[in-house]
Amino acid sequence: MPMIALKGVSKTYRLGTEALPALVDVSLELARGELVALTGASGSGKSTLMNILGCLDSPTTGDYLLDGENVAGLDEDALARVRNRKIGFVFQNFYLMPRVSALDNVAQPLIYRGIAPAVRRARAREALARVGLQERMNHKPNELSGGQRQRVAIARALVGRPELLLADEPTGNLDSRTAKEIMALFAELNAEGHTLVIVTHDPGIAAHCRRIIRLHDGRVADDATASGPSVSSTGSVASHAAGDAL
Repeated sequence: MPMIALKGVSKTYRLGTEALPALVDVSLELARGELVALTGASGSGKSTLMNILGCLDSPTTGDYLLDGENVAGLDEDALARVRNRKIGFVFQNFYLMPRVSALDNVAQPLIYRGIAPAVRRARAREALARVGLQERMNHKPNELSGGQRQRVAIARALVGRPELLLADEPTGNLDSRTAKEIMALFAELNAEGHTLVIVTHDPGIAAHCRRIIRLHDGRVADDATASGPSVSSTGSVASHAAGDAL
């Protein structure tokens, strides 16, 4: 069973009486343990797709199965429980609380699980050590470099021990050397068994991933693996959106 299966997923927004399609009949599968890049120009639908994968939004039509559970029609409370239990997020702008330490930033998501303070802090220390910041746990974000702040954000995503990590332009605010270090860390996490999906407009960042899914006008325009050409619509790895000969 694939970890992620999208079946005929479309997302349409409305501006007054005008319908604005963001995703059009997208069908694809992601196996557990994959390292995938979502690419495409601005307006291609990649952020919308990321939001649906992260249960931050729901499709207008179609099904989204996460570990076999159809989450497409869940209400907000149920989606929040899925996010808290299964998904970790990393964002371009870090979104760290500025007035508390790295340790407390990382421990914060565990509050919503009702985990005791001592256990929260122990798990936060473990997550920060995993990303190489064991010596910076008591520093506040403004005392850290951009790369260190992103590592704190990654530790925060890891602390809940999620099955799926979603990263939205995670290197967008970093210099090229630091971006390579963050991508190397993602590769290590993937090698340990984490499933990662990374949204990026940068071909150099996408090249670090084993599979690259390119979106165009809300459709899957290309789905390529590192070992060969694009997977066709009849391939076993993914089914492209119907009718997109782009």
